[in-house]
Amino acid sequence: MPTTATDDRRPTGTVLGHLERRVLSAVGCGLRDDEIATALALPEDAVAGHLARILAELGLRDRAAAIVHAFDCGLVAPGRGPRTRSAGPAPRTATGRAAGPSLRISLLGPLRATHAGRSLDLGHLRQQAVLAALALGAGRILSRDELLGDVWGMEPPATNVVPVYVYRLRKALRTGDGPDSVIEHARHGYRLVADAVDVDVAHMEGLVADIGRADRAGEPAEAVRLCAQALGLFRGELLAGLPGPLAELERMRLGERRIAIVQRKVEAQLRLGQESEAIAELFALSSAHPLNEPMAAMLMRALYRAGRQADALTVFDRARRRLADDLGVAPSRMLRRTRQMILRGDEDGLGPTPPAGRTPAAPTTRPTRPARPTRLV
Repeated sequence: MPTTATDDRRPTGTVLGHLERRVLSAVGCGLRDDEIATALALPEDAVAGHLARILAELGLRDRAAAIVHAFDCGLVAPGRGPRTRSAGPAPRTATGRAAGPSLRISLLGPLRATHAGRSLDLGHLRQQAVLAALALGAGRILSRDELLGDVWGMEPPATNVVPVYVYRLRKALRTGDGPDSVIEHARHGYRLVADAVDVDVAHMEGLVADIGRADRAGEPAEAVRLCAQALGLFRGELLAGLPGPLAELERMRLGERRIAIVQRKVEAQLRLGQESEAIAELFALSSAHPLNEPMAAMLMRALYRAGRQADALTVFDRARRRLADDLGVAPSRMLRRTRQMILRGDEDGLGPTPPAGRTPAAPTTRPTRPARPTRLV
């Protein structure tokens, strides 16, 4: 692939930090700064700062060069990323209803494949992990080496068992009496036939794009409805029990995606004046993620607007103690500023935030997930 970057580039994995790699990956997926800010829960100006440092550290000339570099170093692969959508409108039945694929693969919970409502036996966990990798590939061809790295990491089996697993999966996923399979073999590897399978992750990402459009159009009620629909796709522990570096990475990525959707739902609820509903959502999520400072700030705002100033300050004190005990750090400037606005009774500053994409999103939590060692160079 031609590149506009300098040929003497240092390896991304040894130059960039975890967060900068995530920003570069999002840039490689074609996201704008405001979309990256929403996806990673960062202020938009922070995204611009990270991108400027990335360009300087890697010796890249511009954003186009950064996109090429993200592909070249394996951070982004063709067909992967948050903008992966179905190729076109689904065919319709005689009744006018969309006729989608009868085979469905669910990744937003324990891996499950169903055909016409019937669960299919996918075999043992390593074999299931191969299917998960193909489903997450969104139609991209994955080589045998990539699948081995995704499922076994740095300790591959002595023999290449991928073709055996693919053969068994083809039999398990066959939806008719014909020879056609939903797993294609290409010259360099395998891929899932995108239009033959309905994958819940692709559906969720489509809803996230719709949520962004509703936000930008100033339609908070529609944003709440779409967020609830997206959150309804999550069902239990993500990719529960599946081994391998890819499953570990995707559990963290999809978990963060779920948190971001909840945060967008709460923001829309606050714009609608639905403080009680927002507080209930935030209390549940804050209990599961006590170190998430943007979430704590949102909860403080919602409690204050509901007339519960003392409870809002209690949330700050609890977050401050947890940050000190677990991470040895003080609350961020954003969290301290929220507390000061509550103490001053700053109604304007504590009001509902504008739709996503018009102002920077709140910063993410401080711990970041590790990079995937088998893909970075």
